[in-house]
Amino acid sequence: MQIKFFCPSWGIVPDYVDEIDGDIESMLKLIKDAGYDGVEMAVPTNEKQKAQLKLLLNRFELDIIALQYAATGSTINEYLAAYETQIKNAASIKPLFINSHTATDYFSVEEIKLSLEKSMELSQKLGVKIIHETHRGRFSFHSASIQKYLIQYPEIRLTADFSHWCNVSESFLHNQQENVKNAIQKSDHIHARVGHPQGCQVSDPRAPEWQQALNYHLQWWDEIVEIHRKKRSPFITITAEFGPGNYMPLMPYTQLPLGNQWEINLWITALLKKRYNQ
Repeated sequence: MQIKFFCPSWGIVPDYVDEIDGDIESMLKLIKDAGYDGVEMAVPTNEKQKAQLKLLLNRFELDIIALQYAATGSTINEYLAAYETQIKNAASIKPLFINSHTATDYFSVEEIKLSLEKSMELSQKLGVKIIHETHRGRFSFHSASIQKYLIQYPEIRLTADFSHWCNVSESFLHNQQENVKNAIQKSDHIHARVGHPQGCQVSDPRAPEWQQALNYHLQWWDEIVEIHRKKRSPFITITAEFGPGNYMPLMPYTQLPLGNQWEINLWITALLKKRYNQ
Protein backbone atom coordinates (compact mmCIF):
# COMPACT_ATOMS: atom_id res chain seq x y z
CA MET A 1 0.00 0.00 0.00
CA GLN A 2 1.27 3.44 -0.93
CA ILE A 3 1.11 6.29 1.54
CA LYS A 4 0.89 9.66 -0.19
CA PHE A 5 2.17 12.67 1.73
CA PHE A 6 0.68 16.11 1.15
CA CYS A 7 1.73 19.64 2.00
CA PRO A 8 -0.89 22.20 3.04
CA SER A 9 -0.87 25.48 1.14
CA TRP A 10 -2.02 27.01 4.44
CA GLY A 11 0.83 29.12 5.74
CA ILE A 12 2.61 29.18 2.38
CA VAL A 13 -0.02 31.31 0.65
CA PRO A 14 -2.78 33.58 2.01
CA ASP A 15 -5.89 31.95 3.46
CA TYR A 16 -8.01 33.15 0.54
CA VAL A 17 -6.52 31.66 -2.59
CA ASP A 18 -8.23 34.14 -4.91
CA GLU A 19 -6.25 36.96 -3.30
CA ILE A 20 -2.88 35.48 -4.30
CA ASP A 21 -0.71 38.09 -5.96
CA GLY A 22 2.29 35.81 -5.87
CA ASP A 23 3.26 32.77 -7.82
CA ILE A 24 1.43 29.43 -7.59
CA GLU A 25 4.30 27.94 -9.58
CA SER A 26 6.82 28.84 -6.89
CA MET A 27 4.62 27.28 -4.22
CA LEU A 28 4.21 24.02 -6.11
CA LYS A 29 7.92 23.86 -6.96
CA LEU A 30 8.73 24.28 -3.28
CA ILE A 31 6.33 21.45 -2.41
CA LYS A 32 7.69 19.17 -5.16
CA ASP A 33 11.32 19.82 -4.22
CA ALA A 34 10.54 18.99 -0.59
CA GLY A 35 9.46 15.49 -1.65
CA TYR A 36 5.70 15.72 -1.16
CA ASP A 37 3.31 13.81 -3.41
CA GLY A 38 0.82 16.65 -3.62
CA VAL A 39 -0.79 19.73 -2.14
CA GLU A 40 -3.90 20.16 -0.01
CA MET A 41 -5.53 23.49 -0.69
CA ALA A 42 -8.72 25.38 -1.48
CA VAL A 43 -9.34 25.55 -5.22
CA PRO A 44 -9.38 29.08 -6.65
CA THR A 45 -12.74 30.31 -7.92
CA ASN A 46 -10.89 32.59 -10.34
CA GLU A 47 -10.94 30.67 -13.63
CA LYS A 48 -7.55 31.95 -14.80
CA GLN A 49 -5.88 30.88 -11.56
CA LYS A 50 -7.67 27.54 -11.65
CA ALA A 51 -6.47 26.85 -15.20
CA GLN A 52 -2.93 27.77 -14.18
CA LEU A 53 -3.16 25.45 -11.17
CA LYS A 54 -4.28 22.52 -13.33
CA LEU A 55 -1.37 23.00 -15.73
CA LEU A 56 1.18 23.30 -12.94
CA LEU A 57 -0.08 20.25 -11.06
CA ASN A 58 0.37 18.27 -14.24
CA ARG A 59 3.83 19.72 -14.89
CA PHE A 60 5.10 18.96 -11.40
CA GLU A 61 3.28 15.60 -11.27
CA LEU A 62 1.54 16.52 -8.03
CA ASP A 63 -1.82 15.31 -6.74
CA ILE A 64 -4.28 17.71 -5.14
CA ILE A 65 -6.66 17.25 -2.23
CA ALA A 66 -9.26 20.00 -2.56
CA LEU A 67 -10.11 21.64 0.75
CA GLN A 68 -13.62 23.03 1.24
CA TYR A 69 -13.99 25.24 4.29
CA ALA A 70 -15.62 28.43 2.97
CA ALA A 71 -19.32 27.52 2.75
CA THR A 72 -21.41 29.68 5.06
CA GLY A 73 -24.92 31.10 5.41
CA SER A 74 -27.32 32.58 7.94
CA THR A 75 -29.94 29.92 7.17
CA ILE A 76 -29.66 26.25 6.26
CA ASN A 77 -30.84 26.97 2.71
CA GLU A 78 -28.21 29.66 2.27
CA TYR A 79 -25.58 27.30 3.66
CA LEU A 80 -26.57 24.42 1.36
CA ALA A 81 -26.48 26.71 -1.68
CA ALA A 82 -23.02 27.98 -0.72
CA TYR A 83 -21.84 24.45 0.02
CA GLU A 84 -22.94 23.24 -3.42
CA THR A 85 -21.12 26.13 -5.08
CA GLN A 86 -17.92 25.40 -3.16
CA ILE A 87 -18.05 21.66 -3.81
CA LYS A 88 -18.71 22.11 -7.53
CA ASN A 89 -15.74 24.47 -7.76
CA ALA A 90 -13.50 22.04 -5.90
CA ALA A 91 -14.66 19.11 -8.03
CA SER A 92 -13.98 20.98 -11.28
CA ILE A 93 -10.24 20.48 -10.89
CA LYS A 94 -10.69 16.68 -10.54
CA PRO A 95 -8.92 16.31 -7.19
CA LEU A 96 -7.94 13.05 -5.57
CA PHE A 97 -10.86 13.81 -3.26
CA ILE A 98 -12.46 16.74 -1.44
CA ASN A 99 -11.78 17.24 2.26
CA SER A 100 -14.82 19.08 3.57
CA HIS A 101 -15.46 21.19 6.64
CA THR A 102 -19.12 20.25 6.78
CA ALA A 103 -22.03 21.97 8.56
CA THR A 104 -21.48 23.72 11.91
CA ASP A 105 -21.59 22.75 15.55
CA TYR A 106 -24.69 24.92 16.14
CA PHE A 107 -26.81 23.38 13.37
CA SER A 108 -29.73 21.27 14.50
CA VAL A 109 -29.61 17.51 13.97
CA GLU A 110 -31.94 17.86 11.00
CA GLU A 111 -29.81 20.63 9.47
CA ILE A 112 -26.69 18.49 9.82
CA LYS A 113 -28.49 15.58 8.16
CA LEU A 114 -29.49 17.84 5.28
CA SER A 115 -25.84 18.91 4.93
CA LEU A 116 -24.58 15.33 4.89
CA GLU A 117 -27.25 14.26 2.43
CA LYS A 118 -26.33 17.20 0.17
CA SER A 119 -22.70 16.07 0.33
CA MET A 120 -23.61 12.51 -0.67
CA GLU A 121 -25.85 13.77 -3.47
CA LEU A 122 -23.07 15.98 -4.87
CA SER A 123 -20.48 13.22 -4.53
CA GLN A 124 -22.56 10.90 -6.67
CA LYS A 125 -23.60 13.59 -9.15
CA LEU A 126 -20.08 14.98 -9.67
CA GLY A 127 -18.22 11.68 -9.44
CA VAL A 128 -15.89 12.89 -6.69
CA LYS A 129 -15.19 11.46 -3.25
CA ILE A 130 -16.07 13.83 -0.40
CA ILE A 131 -14.83 13.12 3.11
CA HIS A 132 -15.47 15.10 6.29
CA GLU A 133 -12.83 16.47 8.62
CA THR A 134 -13.12 16.07 12.39
CA HIS A 135 -12.87 19.72 13.26
CA ARG A 136 -13.90 22.25 15.89
CA GLY A 137 -16.90 24.31 14.87
CA ARG A 138 -18.25 21.62 12.53
CA PHE A 139 -20.77 18.81 12.94
CA SER A 140 -17.79 16.58 13.75
CA PHE A 141 -16.44 18.74 16.58
CA HIS A 142 -16.61 16.01 19.25
CA SER A 143 -16.15 12.25 19.23
CA ALA A 144 -19.61 11.68 20.74
CA SER A 145 -21.47 14.20 18.56
CA ILE A 146 -20.50 12.42 15.36
CA GLN A 147 -21.55 8.89 16.32
CA LYS A 148 -25.25 9.08 15.42
CA TYR A 149 -24.37 10.28 11.93
CA LEU A 150 -21.81 7.50 11.41
CA ILE A 151 -24.54 5.02 12.30
CA GLN A 152 -27.29 6.56 10.17
CA TYR A 153 -25.00 7.19 7.17
CA PRO A 154 -22.52 4.29 7.10
CA GLU A 155 -21.02 5.55 3.82
CA ILE A 156 -19.54 8.62 5.56
CA ARG A 157 -15.74 8.75 5.44
CA LEU A 158 -13.55 11.00 7.56
CA THR A 159 -10.38 13.03 7.67
CA ALA A 160 -8.93 12.19 11.07
CA ASP A 161 -7.73 15.32 12.84
CA PHE A 162 -8.05 14.26 16.45
CA SER A 163 -6.06 17.27 17.66
CA HIS A 164 -9.39 19.12 17.64
CA TRP A 165 -11.09 16.50 19.79
CA CYS A 166 -8.28 16.68 22.35
CA ASN A 167 -8.80 20.43 22.56
CA VAL A 168 -12.62 20.29 22.74
CA SER A 169 -12.63 17.53 25.37
CA GLU A 170 -9.62 18.86 27.31
CA SER A 171 -8.15 15.36 27.33
CA PHE A 172 -6.34 12.74 25.30
CA LEU A 173 -9.74 11.07 24.88
CA HIS A 174 -9.09 8.40 27.54
CA ASN A 175 -12.79 7.93 28.25
CA GLN A 176 -13.88 8.09 24.61
CA GLN A 177 -11.99 5.11 23.23
CA GLU A 178 -14.99 3.43 21.61
CA ASN A 179 -15.99 6.65 19.84
CA VAL A 180 -12.43 7.18 18.62
CA LYS A 181 -12.23 3.56 17.46
CA ASN A 182 -15.41 4.02 15.41
CA ALA A 183 -14.00 7.18 13.82
CA ILE A 184 -10.69 5.45 13.06
CA GLN A 185 -12.58 2.73 11.21
CA LYS A 186 -14.12 5.45 9.01
CA SER A 187 -10.94 7.44 8.34
CA ASP A 188 -9.35 7.62 4.88
CA HIS A 189 -7.13 10.67 5.35
CA ILE A 190 -4.96 11.88 8.24
CA HIS A 191 -4.16 15.42 9.25
CA ALA A 192 -0.92 14.86 11.11
CA ARG A 193 -1.07 17.69 13.59
CA VAL A 194 -0.50 17.09 17.30
CA GLY A 195 -2.94 18.66 19.73
CA HIS A 196 -3.23 18.64 23.50
CA PRO A 197 -5.95 19.21 26.12
CA GLN A 198 -5.56 22.99 26.02
CA GLY A 199 -4.99 23.53 22.31
CA CYS A 200 -5.21 21.99 18.87
CA GLN A 201 -1.50 22.46 18.11
CA VAL A 202 1.57 21.97 20.27
CA SER A 203 4.31 24.53 19.78
CA ASP A 204 6.84 21.98 18.50
CA PRO A 205 6.27 18.19 18.50
CA ARG A 206 10.04 17.63 18.50
CA ALA A 207 10.32 19.05 22.03
CA PRO A 208 10.49 16.52 24.90
CA GLU A 209 7.65 18.19 26.80
CA TRP A 210 5.28 17.19 23.96
CA GLN A 211 6.40 13.57 23.65
CA GLN A 212 3.30 12.23 25.39
CA ALA A 213 0.99 14.20 23.10
CA LEU A 214 2.90 13.00 20.03
CA ASN A 215 2.69 9.39 21.19
CA TYR A 216 -1.08 9.50 21.55
CA HIS A 217 -1.47 10.82 18.00
CA LEU A 218 1.04 8.32 16.60
CA GLN A 219 -1.00 5.52 18.10
CA TRP A 220 -4.19 6.78 16.40
CA TRP A 221 -2.41 7.27 13.06
CA ASP A 222 -0.84 3.80 13.29
CA GLU A 223 -4.27 2.24 13.72
CA ILE A 224 -5.66 4.02 10.65
CA VAL A 225 -2.71 2.98 8.49
CA GLU A 226 -2.91 -0.62 9.70
CA ILE A 227 -6.64 -0.85 8.93
CA HIS A 228 -5.97 0.25 5.35
CA ARG A 229 -3.07 -2.17 5.00
CA LYS A 230 -5.23 -5.05 6.18
CA LYS A 231 -8.02 -4.25 3.75
CA ARG A 232 -5.49 -3.75 0.93
CA SER A 233 -6.33 -0.16 0.11
CA PRO A 234 -4.30 1.02 -2.88
CA PHE A 235 -3.20 4.08 -0.92
CA ILE A 236 -3.87 6.29 2.08
CA THR A 237 -3.10 10.00 2.37
CA ILE A 238 -1.44 12.06 5.10
CA THR A 239 -1.13 15.84 5.30
CA ALA A 240 1.34 17.18 7.84
CA GLU A 241 -0.86 20.08 8.87
CA PHE A 242 0.85 22.19 11.48
CA GLY A 243 -0.37 25.71 10.80
CA PRO A 244 1.00 29.24 11.05
CA GLY A 245 0.06 31.75 13.77
CA ASN A 246 -2.33 31.87 15.47
CA TYR A 247 -2.55 28.08 15.30
CA MET A 248 1.16 28.19 15.98
CA PRO A 249 1.56 29.74 19.46
CA LEU A 250 3.16 33.17 19.33
CA MET A 251 5.46 35.10 21.62
CA PRO A 252 3.74 37.96 23.46
CA TYR A 253 4.35 41.44 22.05
CA THR A 254 6.67 40.36 19.23
CA GLN A 255 4.10 37.91 17.77
CA LEU A 256 6.98 35.72 16.61
CA PRO A 257 6.05 32.04 16.20
CA LEU A 258 7.38 29.62 18.79
CA GLY A 259 8.13 27.05 16.10
CA ASN A 260 8.89 26.90 12.39
CA GLN A 261 5.81 25.62 10.57
CA TRP A 262 7.64 24.51 7.41
CA GLU A 263 10.36 22.65 9.32
CA ILE A 264 7.87 20.97 11.66
CA ASN A 265 5.73 19.71 8.79
CA LEU A 266 8.82 18.35 7.06
CA TRP A 267 9.86 16.65 10.33
CA ILE A 268 6.42 15.05 10.83
CA THR A 269 6.45 13.85 7.21
CA ALA A 270 9.94 12.34 7.55
CA LEU A 271 8.99 10.71 10.86
CA LEU A 272 5.94 9.03 9.33
CA LYS A 273 7.74 8.00 6.13
CA LYS A 274 10.31 6.18 8.24
CA ARG A 275 7.66 4.77 10.59
CA TYR A 276 5.61 3.36 7.73
CA ASN A 277 8.56 2.30 5.56
CA GLN A 278 7.77 4.68 2.73
